[in-house]
Amino acid sequence: MLTAEQLMANHKANIATLMDLGQKAFEGVEKLVELNLQVAKATLDEVSEHTKAVLSVKDAQELLALNTSLLQPSAEKAAAYSRHLYDIASSTSAEVSKVAEGQMSEAQKKFMSVVDNAVKNAPAGTENAVVLVKSAVAAANNAFDSVQKAAKQAADVAEANFQAISNTAVKASQAATAKPRKAA
Repeated sequence: MLTAEQLMANHKANIATLMDLGQKAFEGVEKLVELNLQVAKATLDEVSEHTKAVLSVKDAQELLALNTSLLQPSAEKAAAYSRHLYDIASSTSAEVSKVAEGQMSEAQKKFMSVVDNAVKNAPAGTENAVVLVKSAVAAANNAFDSVQKAAKQAADVAEANFQAISNTAVKASQAATAKPRKAA
């Protein structure tokens, strides 16, 4: 049976965990806002420079060359921006997962303590039920571990795919800008 002190300690620990999770989420949002401000400022500067360059163009061929020269950096910047977004989301998710895993581990320990306590106080002749409960708890823990491992593997595969797609996009834009174009 849980005492009032144990319940209050549990409640305080849960509130601390929620506050920690909230802090991690706000840190992720802060990073996202900072990234978007940097991108907006850089884009504004680039638009100003591009406008000046366009206004100084003397003929259509020079305009075409100017636009072609801007294609590759734009694709690379888009890929870099996507990578930063992915990194922010990934690190925030990892922090939240770490907190959640810690809570789950703690909950498992507490549950096993309750089970062990119940086993010590179990009446004679209930050994089979005790073994059944312990094996069910072990199976649940194994299932949780398997799900965690599968989720980590899926995240690793997703990151590898994201990196490959980003690299392919950058290479494609480089190849497109490298091809000589004919003036109409």
